[in-house]
Amino acid sequence: MTLTLDDPRAMMAIDIRHPGGPEVLVPTSHPVPQPAKEHILIRVEAAGVNRPDIFQRRGLYPPPPGTSEIPGLEVAGEVTVLGDGTSRFAAGDKVCALVAGGGYAEYCTVHESNALPIPQGFSMMEAAALPETFFTVWANVFQRGKLKAGETVLIHGGSSGIGTTATMLSKAFGATVVVTVGSEEKRGACLALGADLAINYHTQDFVEESKKFTGGKGVDVIVDIIAGDYVARNYKAAAMNGRVVQIGVQNGPAKELNLMTMLAKRLTHTGSTLRSRSIPEKAQIARELEREVWPLLNEGKLRPLVFRVFRLEEAAKAHALMESSMHIGKIVLTIDAPHAKRNL
Repeated sequence: MTLTLDDPRAMMAIDIRHPGGPEVLVPTSHPVPQPAKEHILIRVEAAGVNRPDIFQRRGLYPPPPGTSEIPGLEVAGEVTVLGDGTSRFAAGDKVCALVAGGGYAEYCTVHESNALPIPQGFSMMEAAALPETFFTVWANVFQRGKLKAGETVLIHGGSSGIGTTATMLSKAFGATVVVTVGSEEKRGACLALGADLAINYHTQDFVEESKKFTGGKGVDVIVDIIAGDYVARNYKAAAMNGRVVQIGVQNGPAKELNLMTMLAKRLTHTGSTLRSRSIPEKAQIARELEREVWPLLNEGKLRPLVFRVFRLEEAAKAHALMESSMHIGKIVLTIDAPHAKRNL
């Protein structure tokens, strides 16, 4: 049965009609989802746009089994319906949440343990820019990369959502931050955000510049979303006992990789994805974020960098902007249609 948006059981969501460019993203009517046991239903007011959404749209990153086919991995909004067995939130609470899919919609369900209260003084747009990048950075830079105060971290794609978040969190916990960027504008933005050194990869060699900056020692932790020929160069830029954390492969598989460098430096090369992790694994990250990072957000010491906001029905324009790589920070969708505000 097809529902129109005038039907109280329906909501607007963004469908991927078929794999392709941004134009395949279209607003469509969907049934409002109902929360399962220990899940909550959120009336979405804003949703973040992330690189995995691009890959899903292209047909390269299918959602995990049993997950919504609607794209979108992070939302912020108001809790409207509680599933059986919920205890963490009440109807009317304002939350942001990491979801495995379904974020580009007026309503979205999530296990209550994967949601967090919106920090004090944050707009819905700012709150929607938190979950995907903050969960990813915390899990990879701090849990897997074991970054400590006094160490130096090299962050590739410093002006991206991941890059800006990694810069802020690394600085907040006492690390020295080096980033790579693709323009002088992005260099300035990253330095203003707190980076200690910004390397323009078009005109500078990040291996040479990182070594020079650290007095020949190399960097302790490398956060890489690129792969390709960066992997071998990361090994050269790393310090003895360094850790390389792989969270993306935008340039494809590793190229011309000499593992002797890894052996000689006793490097650790690790990596992970976030979307396919279990609810309890994501809940553990959420608990650590709430304990270690949320106080900094509540105190106004950290704030996500939101570059541009689009309406939900303009998701295609948001994707086109992300693919242009002209953004600095996060791209966010807002949902303000009157029929999304009804009581369920």
